[in-house]
Amino acid sequence: MEDGTHGTDGGVRPASSSSLAGKKVVLGVTGSIAAYKAAELVRLLKRAGAEVQVLMTPDAARFIAPLTLGTLSEREVLTEIFPQNEDGSWTKHVHLGLWADLFVVAPATATTLAKLAAGLCDSMLTAAALSARCPLVVAPAMDHDMFVHPATQRNLATLRADGVTVIEPEHGELASGLIGTGRLPEPEALAERIAAMLRSSGALGGTKVLVTAGPTREALDPVRFLTNHSTGTMGYALAEAAARRGARVVLVSGPTALPVPPGVERIDVTSADEMHAAAQQHADADLVLAAAAVADYAPAEASEQKVKKGEGDLTLRLRRTPDVLAALGARKREGQTLVGFALETHDGRANARAKLERKNLDWIVLNHANEPGAGFGPGTNRVTLLRRDGAEEDLPLMPKRAVAEAILDRVLAAPVAEAR
Repeated sequence: MEDGTHGTDGGVRPASSSSLAGKKVVLGVTGSIAAYKAAELVRLLKRAGAEVQVLMTPDAARFIAPLTLGTLSEREVLTEIFPQNEDGSWTKHVHLGLWADLFVVAPATATTLAKLAAGLCDSMLTAAALSARCPLVVAPAMDHDMFVHPATQRNLATLRADGVTVIEPEHGELASGLIGTGRLPEPEALAERIAAMLRSSGALGGTKVLVTAGPTREALDPVRFLTNHSTGTMGYALAEAAARRGARVVLVSGPTALPVPPGVERIDVTSADEMHAAAQQHADADLVLAAAAVADYAPAEASEQKVKKGEGDLTLRLRRTPDVLAALGARKREGQTLVGFALETHDGRANARAKLERKNLDWIVLNHANEPGAGFGPGTNRVTLLRRDGAEEDLPLMPKRAVAEAILDRVLAAPVAEAR
């Protein structure tokens, strides 16, 4: 028996009545003791004005009656791809995939996560998920040891790489009596997260977003280069979030092993010179999110042959590289919004604020490099958002995907930038 009972991202508002009017949600319920929370979740979404279609795996009915969820949703609960009373409507899973604005699986058991990651479809829920054109959200719920098992974590990594949003389980008491991570968040928290995603869906429709991400590599010779520890994770999360909100996203990426987010156009570059040239080609973007860690200096001359080790020390002469963000700020137009990033080890706020002014930015995201779980590498980050008008907001440590969503929430809620 799988259980579980992440808080919501910053900027999320409670779902009020009619706030989701016209929105269509497919809610998949799987065989977890936490399935009882689906009843309240359906009620909250319906109260907010959403249409809700419940899909259940066969095992889910062991924990909560389909009649309960059908009554609350005011729709027939679907379980089988081929129902016993076959009426020629076996393609419902295809139509649901086109109908829904958001597909949510809550609770999502380890078994269902494995099936979704592998693309298996042995129930109405998994078949509809495979057919869905809308964003897919999973809220894992299970015992702690099952959740942290490498197989489950691999499946979650696969789903994230496919563009699936994962609502992290909470830490607390589980059905097994153990204490650990695996509890499904409470229905109110789930409803708020779902409402935020539905409200933001399409908010960037018709806009062009330029994202820079990852490190640059500055060649010393054919086999060596200067670089930094950036993985590109933050920039890729921003590109993914912007695309999910309907933007045309151009991602200028330094070398990284990350997969291209769904719906994103990626331009691969290596050096700071190449990143500068690519960014200038797309300087007409309505929103620029400059998360790349661009080298400030590069070797003045790269050797055409491998530099051999000599008897003494080696001295390198470095040249200053183009300032990608400053160049974009210099040609900033009315209505365009520029967001920069600053990774600081000391005097963070002062240095970030100075960078914002110097490069003509509207926002700057301060990364606290010395704090555990922040900066390069880890899947989490702890940032401070600084706005041109002097406003500041500290965000708590959270997954980089959540940081990306919070950044876009704040930027979209702010007044449209004016040319300076």
